[in-house]
Amino acid sequence: MSSISLDSPFVLLNTDDDVVVARRNASAGTVWAGPQGRTVTCRERIDLGHKLAIRPITSGHPVRKYGQLIGYATRDIAPGDWVHQHNLGLGALSHDYEYCTAIPPTPVALVKRTFQGYRRADGRVGTRNYIAIVSTVNCSATSSKFIAQKFDEAILSQFPHVDGVIPLIHKGGCAMAYGGPDHRQLARTLAGFAQHPNIAGYLIVGLGCETSQASFLTAEHQLIQLGNLGPQAAAPITMNIQDEGGVAKTVARGVSILKEMLPEVNKLRREVIPASELMLGLNCGGSDGNSGITANPALGYASDLLVAQGGTAVLAETPEIYGAEQVLIRRAINRQVADKLVERIRWWEDYAAKFEAHIDNNPSVGNKKGGLTTIYEKSLGAVAKGGTTALRGVYEYSEPVTEKGLVVMDTPGYDPASVTGIVAGGCQVVVFTTGRGSCFGCKPSPTIKVSTNTPLYERMRDDMDIDAGPILNGKSIEEVGTEIFEQVLAVASGLPTKSEAQGIGDEEFCPWTWGPVF
Repeated sequence: MSSISLDSPFVLLNTDDDVVVARRNASAGTVWAGPQGRTVTCRERIDLGHKLAIRPITSGHPVRKYGQLIGYATRDIAPGDWVHQHNLGLGALSHDYEYCTAIPPTPVALVKRTFQGYRRADGRVGTRNYIAIVSTVNCSATSSKFIAQKFDEAILSQFPHVDGVIPLIHKGGCAMAYGGPDHRQLARTLAGFAQHPNIAGYLIVGLGCETSQASFLTAEHQLIQLGNLGPQAAAPITMNIQDEGGVAKTVARGVSILKEMLPEVNKLRREVIPASELMLGLNCGGSDGNSGITANPALGYASDLLVAQGGTAVLAETPEIYGAEQVLIRRAINRQVADKLVERIRWWEDYAAKFEAHIDNNPSVGNKKGGLTTIYEKSLGAVAKGGTTALRGVYEYSEPVTEKGLVVMDTPGYDPASVTGIVAGGCQVVVFTTGRGSCFGCKPSPTIKVSTNTPLYERMRDDMDIDAGPILNGKSIEEVGTEIFEQVLAVASGLPTKSEAQGIGDEEFCPWTWGPVF
């Protein structure tokens, strides 16, 4: 990125760009002073995060930002014009992929960092210490919620080393093919949460007649409950409402089981853990035109710092990689990894077409109000969260992540479904960038929210953990990226995030099911 002039109302990201991005609201008549004495005068108002044309662009010709194609002019554009939906469209994008041509060396940290985490009996490491109630089907959701509600602050205050009792409830679990793709994906997601290192113990609650049987879940994923939360493995505790004799009896027995579990979970203590054992989820939501300039590249720098420590960074939201996948394909460690990413991109094209939709439908109303026009533009900013290291793996939704370094998980762009997938895959902490103002929070994995602009941070201080907006005023990406990395270590050690302080996260569990409902 070109250096930001603190006197200029606009940012030129690359000398090859056809547009500059507004650092603040600019009225008609505002002048951009560029390199070699070039000047362009705004012909109309350009809001924060929106684009100003700095050279003439003929209808049908490409428009570049970040030095990359973000779409094609749908009409002639003059210098000084506002560039957005009215004059910029998707067009046809054809990439001649350069497979594995820019594989960077693995970074190595000079100083090894640590955090305070929970070492589980199976060797994995948690950043939180929850008990979960896993609902197999929506029909047992209310019972699961009722059990959790019995453990209010008065009870939990007696167990200060337990972060809470969370009901993992959702809208699915039945009216799907037994053993089919949706059933298996849901089971994989539920298992990922049940076995998550941030969960010390769990109870599975079903109705009894659903497709998503507890027996399938436990057998398919070889679930175990740690006996007395010690080294002896045992079968997980399962209940179903029909066998228990109804909701009231299910709730009563569930409460009794968890009351026995609480003292054991409360015995667990944090200890020093290498940062190499952290798996960081990378997500963005409510993005704006500054996301790819401030928060996302800063998070990318933090991701690089974690990878240098030997940790893992998980980039998600495949529809928001679309159009920028070539950036990752060049950095893939081998052709197999690159081909898997291309295969997932093609799957999304086919999936969208089945519903007479296009992946360019991804940018939301808020994205567009914030200055993002096409999915190509949004994706080029979104992949910056992944930093600059080699791409070492591509995973299915909620698949357990085993690689170290930067990996991609195939998830939708819808935030609750996306984060549910990467947490099921093993992420113990999530960093979530936002330009419009997402209020997202997650349990059991804490979510650090980073604002792309200072007006948002000041407006929503109770929801934002870090402000990346100062990058627009001269602070370096490296400085903010380091701040994010340090916050990740602090949160992993127990520092509450803004969403945790407000109790957010019970309703955000959202497994992705993409097949038919029968």
